Amino acid sequence: MEMTLCRRHWMSMRRCFPLRSSYFSTIRFISFNYSPTLSSLPFPSYARSLSFSPAATLQSSISPTPSVIPGGDENIDIPMKGSRVLLKGMRYHELEKWVQSHGYRPGQALMLWKRLYGNNNWAQCNEELEGLNKDLKRMLSKHAEFKALHFKDMVTASDGTKKILFTLEDGLVIETVVIPCPRSRTTVCVSSQVGCAMNCQFCYTGRMGLKRNLSAAEIVEQAVFARRLLSHEVGNITNVVFMGMGEPLHNIENVIKAADILVDEQGLHFSPRKVTVSTSGLVPQLKRFLKESDCALAVSLNATTDEVRNWVMPINRKYNLELLLGTLREELQLKRNYKVLFEYVMLAGVNDSIEDAKRLINLVQGIPCKINLITFNPHCGSNFKPTKDEKMIEFRNIVAEAGCVVFLRPSRGDDQMAACGQLGKPGEIQAPLLKVPPKFQAVFEASA
Repeated sequence: MEMTLCRRHWMSMRRCFPLRSSYFSTIRFISFNYSPTLSSLPFPSYARSLSFSPAATLQSSISPTPSVIPGGDENIDIPMKGSRVLLKGMRYHELEKWVQSHGYRPGQALMLWKRLYGNNNWAQCNEELEGLNKDLKRMLSKHAEFKALHFKDMVTASDGTKKILFTLEDGLVIETVVIPCPRSRTTVCVSSQVGCAMNCQFCYTGRMGLKRNLSAAEIVEQAVFARRLLSHEVGNITNVVFMGMGEPLHNIENVIKAADILVDEQGLHFSPRKVTVSTSGLVPQLKRFLKESDCALAVSLNATTDEVRNWVMPINRKYNLELLLGTLREELQLKRNYKVLFEYVMLAGVNDSIEDAKRLINLVQGIPCKINLITFNPHCGSNFKPTKDEKMIEFRNIVAEAGCVVFLRPSRGDDQMAACGQLGKPGEIQAPLLKVPPKFQAVFEASA
C-alpha cells in the first residue's frame, strides 16, 4: 500500500497507529524542487558566464529533489541519491527523525550514527554495521545509500602530503589533501565545489570556472574517507580546513550543514575551533556564517589596496576592503574569544613591499586576528612568482613588531600539485586572465 501524505495527515495517522505498523513501510512523502538562480550569486557578471551548465546544476546532482519528513514544528529535508536516502547528508537530528519515521527508536539512530562516524568505524556499507538491529539493517539496505564519493586515486608528495582524487556520481572529479604535521596534528583540506567562480588570478582552481556545488554528504565524506584511508598511517586527523576546490561561502547551506556534522560530539567530533572555513570575502554570507556557526573563519586578503585586490581577487569589486574589514570589526564584537585568520599569499613585486606590510598593519587594526603569510605555489595557469624567503621574513618581522600575531606558512605538497592554489584540472574553456595593471607590467616582463 502506498500513500502520499501531507504533514497534518501524517501526524494524525501517527496518533492512530503504532510506529512499527507495516502500513507505514511504503509511505511516500511530499517532495519539492530547489533551483538557485545565477542572478542571485554575489560575483561579477563575467564570472557568472563561467558556470558551464544551467543554474540548476549549482546544487548537487546527488539530491535534486529531497524528500520531506515531518519533524516536530518543522519539516526536515532528507537528501536523496536516486530513490535512496543519502545518510551522510543528514545532521544527527535529521537522521533520528528519518529512522523514527521507519518505526525505530532514537537509540538505534544513535547507534547507526556512531557506526558512520564514531568509534573508528566509518562504515561504508551494511556489512560494516556490527551490532545493529537486523530489521534496521534490512531497512537500510533497501532505503539508504552510504557513499557519495568514489575513490579514484591517491598521490604522495615528497614531504608526506597526500592528495586524494574522488569521482562523483556525475563523473566530475574533486581533490582532497591530507597534510601530516610533526606536532601530532594532521589536517584534511576538503573541497566545497567542483571548480570555483571567484577567478582569483593566482589560483589554479579558479581557471576551471564553476561546475557545481558539492552536497553536504560529498563534503563530509571527504573527511570520513581521509580518516578511513589514512589514520593508521598518519595518525589521528585533528583539523579540517575548507580550503580545497571552491569558495565555501558560495555554497553556504551545504558548508554549514557539513561543518555541523563534522563537529557533532557523538560522531567525528572535531573541535569547532579546528574546523576552519575560508572565504574570498562574500560579505553577506560571511555575516551569516559568523552568526550560525562556531567554527573558525579564514579570510583570503592577499592585497592591501583595492587597486591590487580588484585585479588579483575580482570579488573585491563587489565587496571592497573597507566593507569587508568593517563587517569583520562589527561582527566580531559579538563573538567572545574569537579570532579570524587572514590568509595573505605573497606575490613577488605585487603585494610584498615594505609599504604593503605597513598598510596590512593598519588594515587589521581593531580586528581580533592571526595572519598567515603563504608562499605562492606556481602553476601553468598564472604568471605570478613567489616572494623570496628573505623578503617574506622581513615582511613578517615588520608585521610582528607592530603587535600582530603572524606566521609564515611554507608550501606543502607542491611537487604533486597538492599545495594551496594548485588543486583541480581546468578544461578547454577557462576563466579569463585579467589585464595586468600598468604599474605591474615591468614586474611581469622582468620575470618572463
